[in-house]
Amino acid sequence: MRWLWLMGLAVATHALMTKAPSDRGILGGWAEGSGSLQHALCWQLSYVGTISIGTPPQQFSVIFDTGSANLWVPSVYCSSPACANHQRFDPARSSTYRSTATSVAAWYGTGSMVGVLAYDTVTVGSIQVQNQMVGLSQWEPGSFLVHVPFDGFLGLAFPRIAASGATPLFDSMMSQGLVAQDLFSIYLTPHERNGSFVLFGGIDSSCFTGNLSWIPLTAQTYWQIKVDRITMHGLPIACIHGCQAILDSGTSMLAGPGHGVRRIHYRMGATRSPSGLVMRCGSVLPDVVFVIAGTQFPLPPQSYILQDGSCMSGFEAYALPTAADELWILGSIFLRRYYSVFDRMTAVGSGMGTEMGMRHCSAAGCLLQRERDAHS
Repeated sequence: MRWLWLMGLAVATHALMTKAPSDRGILGGWAEGSGSLQHALCWQLSYVGTISIGTPPQQFSVIFDTGSANLWVPSVYCSSPACANHQRFDPARSSTYRSTATSVAAWYGTGSMVGVLAYDTVTVGSIQVQNQMVGLSQWEPGSFLVHVPFDGFLGLAFPRIAASGATPLFDSMMSQGLVAQDLFSIYLTPHERNGSFVLFGGIDSSCFTGNLSWIPLTAQTYWQIKVDRITMHGLPIACIHGCQAILDSGTSMLAGPGHGVRRIHYRMGATRSPSGLVMRCGSVLPDVVFVIAGTQFPLPPQSYILQDGSCMSGFEAYALPTAADELWILGSIFLRRYYSVFDRMTAVGSGMGTEMGMRHCSAAGCLLQRERDAHS
């Protein structure tokens, strides 16, 4: 069985101390005002890992992102400050590189890239993917990507949202028969513990107790599901009539519509400060419970409170410019509490919809360290 353990994942902790978007992807630039400390703290929850591209391999650190579908890294053709501050791929050094004339662009909050697509060998752990489509940035405008502690993005969402029709890396793994099952699972360790991983092609049963709760997807673009309601003290507080949610490992916070997040903050007793929404660190706070497919997934205060001198809320309000149904983004604050399995093949031939399994992970971890530990 070809299972893969990513050994090099790390949590970004102190890369951005100035104001930066805490959520990217579909949130775009619409997060409602949060302070710089809260944005800096959100990077404590961003998980990155090491891959290599080309022959011989050139190494890059990337965000493993279930909220996007493209793989891209900076290239030597890019002279933007963001590229100059990171590892850049050099096609001339790879014997397996094949160019294309197809351009590609991607947007991540206030950060973006413009470049070209190419084919090359991509290695993730022990899995080597041949002829993988890779975006090579030629321009990364603005300052957002200059200081981030990763080079690029490895998207794990569905092909339908891949820019320029690029084939996502996991789809290539499946089509080339490189994984034992057409699924991957993610375990993110909380706080300072090592052991976070992405496992391609398998489920690590040591990382959860009991049975997985299988939840059908409502779309096969993002990993989108239906949430029944969100409760505190047993009473509905948000998503009262049901709502949609996206599980997004590339987003740090728990983001939702302003009216719902404001009610949660009111019940917490949170107050606004120049650095964001804060509360007394000694406060006794309730669980925030997400009810999904009839199953309760509680988040205790130690999961949703971010501490760095102050106690900050891990919930962030946004205002999407759309008439779509109420939508929540469940980022790494949620995923580090629950071991999650992203299954691509459950529905093949049945028409029942792809499913995703979640369960509380009780294991100590599986080989991973946070960036502050790695550099201490």
